[in-house]
Amino acid sequence: MSTLCVPSQVPPVSDDCEQLHKAFKGWGTNEGLIISILGHRNAAQRKVIQKTYAETYGEDLLKVLDKELSSDFERIVKLWALDPPERDAHLANEATKRWTKSNQVLVEIACTRSTQDLLHAKQAYHALYKKSLEEDVGYHTTGDFRKLLLPLVSTYRYEGEEVNMTVAKAEAKILHEKISGKAYADDDLIRILATRSKTQINATLNHYKNEFGKDINKDLKADPKDEFLALLRSTIKCLNFPEKYFEKSLRLAINKTGTDEGALTRVVATRAEVDMKIIKECFEKRNTTPLDRAIVKDTTGDYEKMLLTLIGHGDS
Repeated sequence: MSTLCVPSQVPPVSDDCEQLHKAFKGWGTNEGLIISILGHRNAAQRKVIQKTYAETYGEDLLKVLDKELSSDFERIVKLWALDPPERDAHLANEATKRWTKSNQVLVEIACTRSTQDLLHAKQAYHALYKKSLEEDVGYHTTGDFRKLLLPLVSTYRYEGEEVNMTVAKAEAKILHEKISGKAYADDDLIRILATRSKTQINATLNHYKNEFGKDINKDLKADPKDEFLALLRSTIKCLNFPEKYFEKSLRLAINKTGTDEGALTRVVATRAEVDMKIIKECFEKRNTTPLDRAIVKDTTGDYEKMLLTLIGHGDS
């Protein structure tokens, strides 16, 4: 489901490092060379490139990129170059320091990553920031937001396929009762979303729709301007259908006055190796225009080229 295109014959890592080193020398940075290398290497290969570059030239590749590149192009190249757990730790750390919309980023990391990926991101957070993600989420959030986000980032979900239909039916009823009573931050509602396996939650939400005639997220649109309800809807989408969640993130980032480069960069950098193929299909179906065309219309220069490279534009 990845859109990353890695050549069948990858050059030796020493060659990649030498070419990158050349790209930074001279009068101007060779951005095209950087895209042609980093934009066509997977996470494991990028990690080895970083290690070898440091050993060969005595410099941290990420710091060199920081020095040589600028603006949105710098942001996407640096995010992409990061090892995925470190990238998630970095994004989560940024999100804990801001309010409102950035909470969506914490939900993305907590609910769309596998149990192991979330654990690795939290371990990377320890190493980078000398404290835990839970500690920062607890400190920087308040009220209902903290009540939801803290258990989401603390969870270690079961990842098997087993489903208990008795539990699904009982918990669909609990969810309906709480939502009907506007008890959106109820302990049981949060417990179900924060602890059950994604397969179990899917069964519960299917039963909810069958039994009560409406998709749960429609019932959670009682007050469209309520930020906590928006976060709850995002939580459910991320757990149940992440590709649709990311399609909407891209649509909102592109289809408005002034592109939201932050969201566009984050989604492309974090999903290119995961499920970008499905996200692209969802995007075209929903918007009747391909994602690459929307990106070309809304971005320019090296930033545009890097985005298109990562979503597999022009690659067979």
